[in-house]
Amino acid sequence: MSNYRRSRASGAYYFFTTNLADRNSKLLVAEIEKLRNAYKRVQELKPFKTIAICVLPDHIHAIWQLPKNDVDYSSRWRILKANFSRNFTATDSRTYSKFKKGEKGIWQRRFWEHQIRNETDLQNHINYIHYNPVKHGLVQKVEDWPHSSFHRFIEEGNLSKDWGSKVVEGQYGE
Repeated sequence: MSNYRRSRASGAYYFFTTNLADRNSKLLVAEIEKLRNAYKRVQELKPFKTIAICVLPDHIHAIWQLPKNDVDYSSRWRILKANFSRNFTATDSRTYSKFKKGEKGIWQRRFWEHQIRNETDLQNHINYIHYNPVKHGLVQKVEDWPHSSFHRFIEEGNLSKDWGSKVVEGQYGE
């Protein structure tokens, strides 16, 4: 068994990426309500604050802040993945190891985490999350992606609607 060294700082902000096993899948956006329900369930069981989030067809980026004296983000991801997976039958492509452990083969086993170091790091990761649908060619403008906290940032006055839009040729006299 691998022994991953993970950062564990109480009350810190963490950036996460978690992926579906099938990176060509569109399951997360096709079944967004099931994902939202799984997300709500984990927040009820083990509260945390979502600073920013973006759900793409095959992966999720999020920044969470855990409560003081709580560093257990791993069980939160495990609960979220399990609750979402309950809605589906096992994939044909799951490995024997996943079969043996009762996994359905929907998610990659692990996730990537990064402890946010400072305000600049936080802002850079928020920007990365919000711009990700444009980066992946899913939309031309950040505001056009519906599964993102970008819209909350607009409502709160923290970002403008046109933030992160691709420059249109000739738009600025170019």
